[in-house]
Amino acid sequence: MSYDDTTQSPEELEAMSLDELREEIADIDRELVELIARRTYVADTIAGVKERRDLPTTDETQEQAVMDRAGENAERFDVDANLVKAIFRLLIELNKVEQRESR
Repeated sequence: MSYDDTTQSPEELEAMSLDELREEIADIDRELVELIARRTYVADTIAGVKERRDLPTTDETQEQAVMDRAGENAERFDVDANLVKAIFRLLIELNKVEQRESR
């Protein structure tokens, strides 16, 4: 299993108590939500640019690039690519719904 260099090593994680491990998960969950919020903010900004330039909500080329990147990053961190792509597909679809509703 791969992990980011800023996290604890597998040996350090093994030495942690169940409560400490759960706290580590809680911290990671908070960081994930923060990253989703940042991504949503940028996607909303992109939606504004698209609206001002009268561009379509959907850009299949860009969506494919996002999915390709997601798959590459999944492989880099030894995470199931199908799971990661499913998460990104959901994020993309939610952003598109928000873009359509705001127009």
